[in-house]
Amino acid sequence: MADTKREIERKYESKDSGLPDLTGAGGVAAVIDKGVAELDAVYYDTADERLAAAGLTLRRRTGGSDAGWHLKFPVAPGVRDEIRAPLSDTLPPALAALVRSRVRDSELRPLVRLRSQRDVSHLVDTDGTLLAEVGVDAVRAERLTGEGGSAQWTEIEVELADGGDPAFLDTVEKRLRKAGVRPSSSASKLARALAETAPADRRPEAAEPARGTAGDHVLAYLRAQRDAVVALDPAVRRDVYDSVHRMRVATRRMRSALRTYGRVLDRAVTDPIGEELKWLGGELGLDRDQEVLTERLTADLDALPGALVTGPVRDRLRTWSQARRGGSRRRLVAVLDGGRYLALLDALDALLADPPLRPAAAGKPAKVIAGAVRKDFAKLSALLDQALDLPPGHDRDLALHEARKKAKRTRYAAEAAAPALGDVAGDLVKAAKTLQGLLGDHQDSVMARQALRELAGQAHAARESSFTYGLLYGREEQRAAAVEAELPDVWRAIRSATSV
Repeated sequence: MADTKREIERKYESKDSGLPDLTGAGGVAAVIDKGVAELDAVYYDTADERLAAAGLTLRRRTGGSDAGWHLKFPVAPGVRDEIRAPLSDTLPPALAALVRSRVRDSELRPLVRLRSQRDVSHLVDTDGTLLAEVGVDAVRAERLTGEGGSAQWTEIEVELADGGDPAFLDTVEKRLRKAGVRPSSSASKLARALAETAPADRRPEAAEPARGTAGDHVLAYLRAQRDAVVALDPAVRRDVYDSVHRMRVATRRMRSALRTYGRVLDRAVTDPIGEELKWLGGELGLDRDQEVLTERLTADLDALPGALVTGPVRDRLRTWSQARRGGSRRRLVAVLDGGRYLALLDALDALLADPPLRPAAAGKPAKVIAGAVRKDFAKLSALLDQALDLPPGHDRDLALHEARKKAKRTRYAAEAAAPALGDVAGDLVKAAKTLQGLLGDHQDSVMARQALRELAGQAHAARESSFTYGLLYGREEQRAAAVEAELPDVWRAIRSATSV
């Protein structure tokens, strides 16, 4: 079983001068020598170093107090989530799943071996409470792929104790700097080892500057969304809050861009990819939609006076939600483990590596991209006008839902256009977001009423009172009516202020 630890640490260069005296820095009452640990870690990656390129590290380490398999994900500078699994001869399946979106069918192989002699000290306060652990590491690095060489260095690593205040590290750093110790130029030991043991012909080269064509802008946007999907995959598997929503948004952004910018990328090639993105977004939506719906119903219930809650409403809502969400989560993890999803990631990689550019892709971004955005906005206008002409009821609900989807597409098209169009696109993003929010609240009300009818039916069958469900249903009807009353004025203001 894997477990997760938030690791907050800083690394420093050392010229073998040892650890300066840190007593008195940030409340440090004593520096306790904990002895020397011999650490031996083998880092794994694909032949083309995909994990390292993404800032991930996967290692099997012996020695020290936390021997085992460690997978680290970057969170922020100096902050990583370390996922641990017990020591074994082979990579634990739980960790293998978390890197599958990057590794796919490639083999993970030993890449670098790091052997460290760590002189460990604990920084404690007057009560003996641990503030941080400091290690002075004498590191020997060896590349294991049969090419490249070896390196060695000494560094100081300061890791904040669990629950500690990150500001404490600032105080310690001031003391270290006064003693001539400087922050490391490498984010991790692995990064330094890869740089210093790499063959000369594989040292990183400077990236080519973008040429600034319409095609460049669209591809940059698609690349960013592809990267987001791949990076969010482990978070979705770990059920990190909001990860499903963000991954779903990335799929929608890609699909919208492929449809909007058909003059830039050949839709004969991209439409099949768009259909697969629609499928993935739908699978992600099974979990996200249930999450949003449950949050809405729970908030509505919390807002009611206690006297108006009759029967075991909270228990029934909780059971209903857990049953639906539990099934969708199992299904979603199976999707991420499936061949169809991995084939989609490969297809996106291939599209970006060899894009099916049309003649307009070589044009000026402001002209080509602005035309595509105007076309999307015109379609949104037609859909919303048609919806507002319908009387309240089922048909209008459906039409407003279609307008909502078009508002999202317009927003995403404007986001992609922002680097080329500047404030004009930014204004449209804000307008589309406002409209999307209103239409989204309306659609959420439609879905909430469907769920309340289902819950009321279950309560009735169990001979429970259905009064509270009916009350909540009526309030949702009022919320939807308020949105519909507000929409015409909001829409007029958006059209008058938009200059695409």
